[in-house]
Amino acid sequence: MTRQLISSGSAFEEVAGYSRAVAQGPWVFVSGTSGYDNGQISDDVAEQARQALATIAKALAEAGASLKDVVRVRAFVTEPGFFERIAPVLGEAFRGVRPANTTVVTGLVDPKMKVEIEVTAFKA
Repeated sequence: MTRQLISSGSAFEEVAGYSRAVAQGPWVFVSGTSGYDNGQISDDVAEQARQALATIAKALAEAGASLKDVVRVRAFVTEPGFFERIAPVLGEAFRGVRPANTTVVTGLVDPKMKVEIEVTAFKA
């Protein structure tokens, strides 16, 4: 089984030695993804979630998958109240798929980041 390493071009990937996503066989594992886009990040947590999902969707597409193939979502938010703000965004992306989901309140590595999302997909 060939392992496909997918990069989004983020400088963090090179520094920390990781891939945006790894595809192996029917599985695609997408690393925790923030709302950064070309070095910019919105102050709005819902917009950060939308941008994170857009970046995730691009990585999945490169692996031959899509958001419809997601079987597991993990969202990390910096404040409990942020779940209410990102839940509709996750619902837009996954309502028809209904993957398993865990949301955790925690600190993130950059104070501008309010949400980070990772997913696992299975290409049937």
